[in-house]
Amino acid sequence: MKGRMRGERVQLISTTQLGVHSTDTITWEGIVLFMIRWFKQKPKVIQETSAVSPQDDEQVKEFLPEEASELEIALSQESDSETSMEDMEDVSEQWDQETSLTEPNTQSAPTDHGLEKGRFFKRLRERLHKSREQLNNRIDRLVFGKKTIDLDLLDELEEILITSDLGVHTTQVLLNKVTEKIKRQELNDPAILRDHLRVEIQSLVSLPAPPMDFRAHRPLVVMVIGVNGVGKTTTIGKLAHQLKQEGLKVMLGAVDTFRAAAIEQLMLWGERVDVPVVRQKRGSDPSAVAFDAIDAAVARDIDVVLLDTAGRMHTKTNLMEELKKVQRVLNKKMPTAPHEVLLVLDASTGQNALSQARLFKEDIGVTGLILTKLDGTAKGGIIVAICDELKLPVRYIGIGETLDDLRPFDPEEFTLALF
Repeated sequence: MKGRMRGERVQLISTTQLGVHSTDTITWEGIVLFMIRWFKQKPKVIQETSAVSPQDDEQVKEFLPEEASELEIALSQESDSETSMEDMEDVSEQWDQETSLTEPNTQSAPTDHGLEKGRFFKRLRERLHKSREQLNNRIDRLVFGKKTIDLDLLDELEEILITSDLGVHTTQVLLNKVTEKIKRQELNDPAILRDHLRVEIQSLVSLPAPPMDFRAHRPLVVMVIGVNGVGKTTTIGKLAHQLKQEGLKVMLGAVDTFRAAAIEQLMLWGERVDVPVVRQKRGSDPSAVAFDAIDAAVARDIDVVLLDTAGRMHTKTNLMEELKKVQRVLNKKMPTAPHEVLLVLDASTGQNALSQARLFKEDIGVTGLILTKLDGTAKGGIIVAICDELKLPVRYIGIGETLDDLRPFDPEEFTLALF
């Protein structure tokens, strides 16, 4: 068709409204260019259609061949489509601008607390890598490639748990639970043995103890006890910083009057976290310092008093009696004091920490534990043994040297980081 029409000329009769004169002669290529120009002026033509007579319109239709009609339809659809899409984009942009001003953002951004918790968990998992290698990685190697849980596998699992400082008693508790699940056919795949152990360990460290409420009394008196070298003074400084961040007024009491430079060390922590310190000269009666600290706290309207006691060997009876004397003096000054007795343990000492906790609990009456130095040891499993055997709640754990590395103990976070 295109070859047949090439070179032919026709007489075009149209109206001046379409921009074509009666004497114009064009080729078919010209018609195409004409139609393109006409559709670009389509809005103007539509507005002026009332001036076009029906007779002229019929003449134009008679003249245009089928190719032109098809071209007109195609160009019309393309023009309408482009115009429609442009209009829709404009409307969409306008709608987005309006709704962004009127509608709230429904996507909940993570809170600062959530971000901080996530950062701490990541740091906790990194610092527990030695304990995780000692327990979790060895269990993975044990069950790798095994098809069933047999007696040989359970014997090797027992060795892994004991050498990970979970202790004999806690190991037997865990193995009994695993055996019961095997008998009930709830556990028969070695690949999921680790997950079952994690759940059982989490239940052992999740003791039904109420959370510490530092606003329950005013002032709330906390005795911090433990043997030498576990990090009592450092822990007190970090705890004072956290309590101050929570809006509480904190005071420190230098009850350790025996150890060289103990008072000076606590004074440095007081300056660092900007809290007052009650002290006397070295060699003074520790009970007298505790008494003065309560007097000063009441006078200054203090919320929490943290008493740094001298390191006592749990095997020395006379030293333990000194702590009992401090307790009696506090109780005379304030009948409900001390409200909390926190025992600081060095996690790197393993089973020795369990022995310390047992004797301090019997003689002093420990209400909670703080496990320090978890970042430098493979004996993090001792937490599970202490919670299982002594039923003492772990209140805080220390995983580093910075102020933020002392955090409240979360059983779920700890077990997830351990596995």
